[in-house]
Amino acid sequence: MTGQGCGFDSDSKKQEIARLEKMSLEVDFWQNTERAKKAMQELATLKDDVSRIANLHRRLADIEELLNLEQDSHPSMETELAGELEEVQQAVEKLEFELSFSGPYDRHSAVLYLHAGAGGTESQDWAEMLMRMYLRWAEKHGYRAEVLDVSPGDEAGIKSATVEIEGSLAYGYLKSEHGVHRLVRLSPFDFNHGRHTSFALVEVMPEAEEGDIDISLSPDDLKIDTFRSSGPGGQNMQKVSSAVRVTHLPTGIVVACQSERSQHMNKEIAFRILRARLLQLEITRRKEEREQLKGETVSAGWGNQIRSYVLHPYKMVKDHRIDYQVNDPEAVLEGELDELITAYLRSGYSADD
Repeated sequence: MTGQGCGFDSDSKKQEIARLEKMSLEVDFWQNTERAKKAMQELATLKDDVSRIANLHRRLADIEELLNLEQDSHPSMETELAGELEEVQQAVEKLEFELSFSGPYDRHSAVLYLHAGAGGTESQDWAEMLMRMYLRWAEKHGYRAEVLDVSPGDEAGIKSATVEIEGSLAYGYLKSEHGVHRLVRLSPFDFNHGRHTSFALVEVMPEAEEGDIDISLSPDDLKIDTFRSSGPGGQNMQKVSSAVRVTHLPTGIVVACQSERSQHMNKEIAFRILRARLLQLEITRRKEEREQLKGETVSAGWGNQIRSYVLHPYKMVKDHRIDYQVNDPEAVLEGELDELITAYLRSGYSADD
């Protein structure tokens, strides 16, 4: 395998980089702010892709050179270099996979909304387990994750939570998680330790960026209320009405945020969540129009779980959409989601289709 053997041709990307850099030097480039920001984001993405491709070529060339120089006098090096070659191969496969992402929002950050299903404490605990799973997954991938808002459960867990996962391709990966997730286990809350089934809904939305579908927020379309926070933060949080609730009157979408002490910060976060919800609403509307043209009927019923996590009487995590399963649910719940996510995305399904 040579330094040119990893299957990537970056020439077209370099040509596009040159075009965008030339465009950015034009006198009137920043007069259209949205177009300029979009171009600069695309430029940064292309430069990152070219840098990763060049790094892989360089590593492969280094391995080839060392093999040619050392294999006669130091045969043991072949084992070490074979291990490095395997690492490079894995990096190549990951890059090929990521470069195949073609959805219009795949490179956006993601906003996750988790909501406990019917079942009280059981489902609320399950919703919190899912939130922790996604936070762990984000940590493993080097993404910045922040819990924007959370509604605690009555006894344990959470009723709902909004989580932002920031970084390139966060939405491209996590769009596979959109849907109902089912847990089967021996309940830690049941005195008889009986087996229970719990449900939680995960909504995944691309974070809205400038230049996306027009989702400008007119003041006439908004109703903004403030109230005292009931979340963590002690008595200081209770003394002022720092929590914010924003209602988008045309759609009826309601977003509340009470995680910050500052009313200004809560308002800013609420607007970010609202923009993501409106973008997802428009994506869904366009998807439904295409499906109607194709004569398809898609049900989004609560019972249509996308994935089951079984901890008893056997251990399994199964994606029902593609009939794919793994047998280590504990690892999955610790954030080891890549095998399931990759299998789903490689199957040809897409949240944006």
